[in-house]
This record gives sequence, structure tokens and C-alpha cells, in this order.
Amino acid sequence: MPYWRLSLYNLSYFAFLGIFAPYFSLYLAALGWTAGAIAAAMALMQAMRVLAPPLWSLPLERGVGHVALLRRAAVMALAAGGVFLVAGEPRWVLPAVAVIGFCWSGALPVFEALTFAHLREEAHRYARIRLWGSIGFIVAVLGLGHWLERDGVETLPVWLVAALAGGVLMAFALPEPTPTRVLVRTLPPWRTVLARREVTAFLLASFAMSAAHGPLYVFYSMHLDRLGYGKEAIGALWALGVASEIVLFWALPGLLRRFTVRTLLFVAYGAAVVRFLAIGWGGAWPVVVVLAQLLHAATFGVFHGANVHLLRQWFPGPLLARGQALYGSLSFGAGGMLGAMVSGWSWSALGPEWTYTLGSAFALSGMGFVAIALRHGASVDDEVVK
Repeated sequence: MPYWRLSLYNLSYFAFLGIFAPYFSLYLAALGWTAGAIAAAMALMQAMRVLAPPLWSLPLERGVGHVALLRRAAVMALAAGGVFLVAGEPRWVLPAVAVIGFCWSGALPVFEALTFAHLREEAHRYARIRLWGSIGFIVAVLGLGHWLERDGVETLPVWLVAALAGGVLMAFALPEPTPTRVLVRTLPPWRTVLARREVTAFLLASFAMSAAHGPLYVFYSMHLDRLGYGKEAIGALWALGVASEIVLFWALPGLLRRFTVRTLLFVAYGAAVVRFLAIGWGGAWPVVVVLAQLLHAATFGVFHGANVHLLRQWFPGPLLARGQALYGSLSFGAGGMLGAMVSGWSWSALGPEWTYTLGSAFALSGMGFVAIALRHGASVDDEVVK
């Protein structure tokens, strides 16, 4: 099992996110873009998370290899990223963001399906591979924060392209898994799985949680910048959240053995309600911001870890790539896009405090869908994960 190659691909993949998510909005603001235009660019990235995963999963079902797809995605994203080096106008930047988002978002479910194909009976090791993505994010966000503080946010495109180039190198280092025999006839059609009430409610809950994070991913850096935090401090706060995620992923196998899925998900959604209220109304106090960032361990780490377990239950074997694609598209994609669009409107109309309050409201609605999903999914509701 190629543990280190899978881990290093994760590291390079999320290093790009560590550059894009905290600093791209600041870069666009430095170019003179309005809040609405910035939100549109970030929402476009989220829109690709709706379209890309299902489309990239189709070739897998037709026999195209996981690694071949990942290599295509990496090369296409790098080619689009070159636009950032020569142009900053919306007519050039927006199409480039769309292509990068299409490739970057489509690659993740393909890679996760590849990871589980390599892990086989060692699926519990998934969290230990995924945490290297968090390490890549931290290295990128901290290192770049120091650089941008010194040389200005205008140098960001160089680093975006460098991260995409690293993704190409790591994609070409990945091996295909050894084929295994699977009794496909014993598996239900994916549409039948999707029609189950608990699965639908689970996807709606994930949609709401991703929408709740919209203000965070679009305006968190701008929010802190307006409150007087420097770029190094902003980078450190992003890194702190992801560091808490690393600790969580390391501890996740034990948590999944000790607690039910119901307990873990309620903790995650409850933490999101508190976290976004704290960011919106208490951002001027560093201690509040630090504590809110530590809750990222729950709002993403616990949330994603429990969800991956449920997906492996409901979409077994060859259905997993489809399940991962649906999960990514409907939750991170559609939910994230809605959150970005709503926050783009509310930021100007209502201000930061109420923008993050809307994020908390989305998380609270997601908690209601979790209750529906686990009430009707008795086998999951009462289970302590093995």
C-alpha cells in the first residue's frame, strides 16, 4: 500500500487550498474587485464542486483508471493557473478559476476512491493519510502569510502556479491499485441507495453544513484584516484551525470506536453554530477567534470523518466513487456555492456579524436533518463504528 505517495499527493492537493482559500480574496481586493465580484469568484469555485465530481466519476465507471484521471486534472489545472501570471481582469480570471475549480474539485472524489482501493481492509488508516493534506495546508498558509506580509499580496499568482505544478508531480507519482474481484451483482443500484430517506437527509445535512462555512471561506481573511489583524496573524489563525484538524484526524479511529455516529455528528453541527456566532460577534477579541478556530476540529474533522464512514456503508465497493461524487457535489459544491452567494449579499447588506449569524443558522438546520437521517437509519443510529 503506497502510504507515502498517497499522503504526499494529499499534501500537495491541500497546499493549493492553503494558498487559495485564505489569500485569494485579499489578492482580488488588492486588484480593486468589489465584495460582490470577489464573492462571485469564490462562488464560481464552489459551483465547480457541484458539476465536477459527478462528471469526473463517469470515466471511472467506464474503466478509465483513477491515476490517469488525476493526471489529466492536474495538467489542466496548471495550464489554467498560468492565466494568473499574466492577467488580473475578471474576464480572464473568472474562466481560469472555473477550470481550476473543475479540475481540483473533480480530482478529490477520484483520489479518495483510489485511496480506499489501495487501503482495502485497512480503511481505518484513511485518517492518517488525510491528515497529510492538513499538514500541506498549514505549511502553505503559514509560509505564504510571512511572504505576503513582506512582499505584498500581489505576488500570490506565482505561489498558486507553483502549488499546481507540485500537484502535477505528485499525480504522476501515484500508482494504480491492483484490481480485485468484486461481486457487483450483490450491490444495489446507486439510485436506489440515493432514494433512501436517511441518505437524502444526510446529504441535505451536509449541504447545510457546507453553506454554513460559506462566510468563512469567502470573507474570513477580509473580516480579520478589517479588524486589524496582520497577514501573518491571519495565516496563523487559518493554520491553527487546520492544526486542530490534524490532531482530530490522528485521534479519529479511536473516536469512531468509542462514540456513535449520531453523537459525533451532533457535536460537529453544534460546534458550527457556536463557532460562526463567535467569529461574527467576537472577532475583535483574539482569544475568541482562537477558540473559534480550534472548533474547526469538530466542524470539519469530525464532520468529514463521520461522513466518510457513512458513505462507505451506504455506497459499498464500486459504488463508493459515485457516493463520494454525490457527497462532494451536493454538499461542498452546492452548499458551498449557496453559502458563498448568500454571504456575498449579506456582507454588503447586513454586515459581517449577521453574515456569520446566517452561517450559524445553516448549521442549525443541518442538525435537524441529521436527526432525521439517524432516526430513520436505525442501523447507523445505534452503531458504534468499528
